[in-house]
Amino acid sequence: MQLGVHTPPLADESLEGALSYLAEQGVDALEPGVGGHPGQDHLPRAEYLHDADAQAAVHDLLEEYGLEISALATHNNPLHPDDERAATADTELREAIELADQLDVGVVTCFSGLPAGGPDDEVPNWITAPWPPEHDEALSYQWDVAVDYWTDIAAHADEHDVDVAIEMHPNMLVYEPHGMARLREETGERIGANFDPSHLYWQGITISDAIRYLGERDAIHHVHAKDTKIYDAQAREKGVLDTTAYDDEPNRSWLFRSVGYGHGETHWKDIVSTLRMVGYDGTLSIEHEDSLTSSREGLEKAIDLLQRALFETEPGEAYWAE
Repeated sequence: MQLGVHTPPLADESLEGALSYLAEQGVDALEPGVGGHPGQDHLPRAEYLHDADAQAAVHDLLEEYGLEISALATHNNPLHPDDERAATADTELREAIELADQLDVGVVTCFSGLPAGGPDDEVPNWITAPWPPEHDEALSYQWDVAVDYWTDIAAHADEHDVDVAIEMHPNMLVYEPHGMARLREETGERIGANFDPSHLYWQGITISDAIRYLGERDAIHHVHAKDTKIYDAQAREKGVLDTTAYDDEPNRSWLFRSVGYGHGETHWKDIVSTLRMVGYDGTLSIEHEDSLTSSREGLEKAIDLLQRALFETEPGEAYWAE
């Protein structure tokens, strides 16, 4: 299993500067943005797509610093009811898949997207309850839209031998494991999870159980290492569906935290062990979004903890059971 970093916190560095820094920290892989919300500071998609010389230069840099790319990231909403915004996100995703193929990267990370609640609506609509009945009808409409779109994307990904890893995220259609499993079942095996526990903690989901549930369905294509802390005093008053601004830290029910600052080292060792149990041997890509620390300090503390948690060798024979 490898240790990686999702690179937006290093946006002030060139690609080579980011690689040099990550190599110094003992990281194995990076997950650069190529569009959407992660941006494309280290790997501008248009500069590398269909350009063999530019791609060769990337491979040379990766070899020089001893790193590899675990995934290309393009998190956006290709199901947006605004046709122009949806088209932009769709182009980003399709071109990310093509670029991943050309760079010999096996995964693209993204969101499921979120449609409107009906064909005449103008904004996305996150449905969290089936009543009143029009909400259930809206959800059915959204799934019809999503299945059509992601079936087509799955075929595009299969043509390029790339897996699409969807991050389960609030304000997206797929935000928890059962929705993830449903989308995969209805669209194809190229569609799976970018398993990010940070969005599941505050929903009350047990992370090891979620890993087992998706792992049994061979539905984990990539993993983010990102923590969350629930602040009970606030949560007891207003619950966890909290619209308080992320930078109003004292008044939020929960915050994204650096790995180890929401849950301890034992918990993260359990995550690593459970991932191994279900056969995942890819990258744990650190995503830093902790507003209580700087990017580099947060990354370095996460790296330090996960280097102790990750297994570096293959399992041995269970000689004691013979």
